[in-house]
Amino acid sequence: MAELIAQGPEPHQRWRRTLRAGEPFTLGREAGLWSTPWDPHISRRHATACWTDGQLRVERLPESRNPIFLAGREAAQISLKAGEHFVIGATTFSVASETVNWSRDRARPVEEQSYSSQYLQRVRFHNADQRIEVLSRLPDVISGAVNESELFIGLVNMLLAGIPRASAVAIVAADERQGPAPVCILHWDRRLASTSEFQPSQRLILEAVRRKDSVLHVWGPGRDATSSQFTLSANVDWAFCTPVLGEACRGWGIYVAGQLAAGASGSADPADLREDLKFTELVGNTLSSLRQAQMMQRRQAALGAFFAPQVLEALGAEDPEIVLKPRETEVSVLFCDLRGFSREAERNAGDLLALLARVSKALGVMTHHILEQGGVFGDFQGDAAMGFWGWPISQPDAIERACLAALAIRVEFEAAARQPNHPLADFRMGIGLATGQAVAGRIGTTDQVKVTVFGPVVNLASRLEGMTKILHAPILLDNVTARAVREQVPPESARCRRIAVVKPYGLTSAVEVSELLPPVKDYPELTDEHIRHYEAALDAFLAGDWSEAVERLHEVPAKDRVKDFLTIFIAQHNRTPPPGWNGVIPLLSKD
Repeated sequence: MAELIAQGPEPHQRWRRTLRAGEPFTLGREAGLWSTPWDPHISRRHATACWTDGQLRVERLPESRNPIFLAGREAAQISLKAGEHFVIGATTFSVASETVNWSRDRARPVEEQSYSSQYLQRVRFHNADQRIEVLSRLPDVISGAVNESELFIGLVNMLLAGIPRASAVAIVAADERQGPAPVCILHWDRRLASTSEFQPSQRLILEAVRRKDSVLHVWGPGRDATSSQFTLSANVDWAFCTPVLGEACRGWGIYVAGQLAAGASGSADPADLREDLKFTELVGNTLSSLRQAQMMQRRQAALGAFFAPQVLEALGAEDPEIVLKPRETEVSVLFCDLRGFSREAERNAGDLLALLARVSKALGVMTHHILEQGGVFGDFQGDAAMGFWGWPISQPDAIERACLAALAIRVEFEAAARQPNHPLADFRMGIGLATGQAVAGRIGTTDQVKVTVFGPVVNLASRLEGMTKILHAPILLDNVTARAVREQVPPESARCRRIAVVKPYGLTSAVEVSELLPPVKDYPELTDEHIRHYEAALDAFLAGDWSEAVERLHEVPAKDRVKDFLTIFIAQHNRTPPPGWNGVIPLLSKD
């Protein structure tokens, strides 16, 4: 495998990238993956390159300012084989074909020592300023990496800069469950180009990850590889592996190898490497912490599609796996359906993408107000959305929040209807709200899981939404929710009126249905006096005094379509209650 190594004037100004046959790329100061931002003598786009037939072909671009040098001579076009290099500005580009081969670990180390975090914390740096200066770049390396490959390159370069005696550094991942290949190298690099193989010790890596401590092996001073049973390879006398702990870096380790100073003995005191071990562990700990924070941010971003900010804040205080576990609790469920979709789909059959954009905007109105009122987005069902309150944290004002979300959705759709050119002008909505016991949490199968709520209360909310078409009321409530609105929600926020007692189609139990209304200031067309007249008419209707009911209904504005439901039912029965009248109106369809 061929690679291109870029090395600037400073040790950390470096990268090592794989050359893929037949894939051209651009070198430059602003060239994406192949950028050398540290060198002002390199143009933003300086040269094109491609690895073909075992050679790297490089061609200088016309807009570049400075020449390319090969063997000290300027060249506009060059071809290089493995082991050769060229220079642009102060940066050297080397073609390498160094290989990685796992050590068979037949050479037993002279010394093996493990170091706990507690022990390394007591080690003092002799060159603390230099170490801190290198460590200060770590947050930028992590946050600036666009992917894990870039992260590993930055980490290895930083470690080579921070550990002067290291000849090679690798980021590895270990998993003993993987059988014959339990360790993989995520990225590696060495300080100087070499024709020898890089031979990391698999046994050393697995031991460090298993112990969760840094483990050091010392084989001896650099002798010929065949002259000593204690020499791992010709250019490595010692190696250590520091595990990177934490869920975000599970199984990761930092592997560092190098040579002892000239004249050192095979039984050299490994204490000489303690500062390097401590530095590497600091890098590992910082990496783990920052990666954990990034992982939590990604989780929050993913959960943000379901949870309001205040719910996310509560989740951050506990293990989400425990919090999201399904459990039975009381919830208020909102079911909102988009009306006019079928008609619009037929009208816009030639431009379904535009229709999809409009429907997405409509569903976005629903989910926005659910989340804004601290609810949990539960599911999309075709052109309908479902949300609920009361889970994963208890909300004493769950019913009020659900009602405010429903009213806000109604207001936004009604405002759009008054604007002929608005994307939502042709859509209407119906909302059902019900409160009761349900199972809420992460629900599903082994193949698909989602955060939602399950139980009869969900079905009731859906049925109420369907009834909005029959009763001509935009928002309907079950009796539990309606009673709570009257007792807990101030009239300045929402009002409620009883509409009828009905037996939904397919159900055996009757339900008292109420309408949720905006406050008088937002909906003056229906005053509190009108509501009192309607509810008096309903009481007379239930009692069988239909003449009184009709007289009371005449006091309600004619444009109030809700009163038509009772008026038509009374007219269909010639203003006379049927035999055995119990006040319940059977519904002959779901909607």
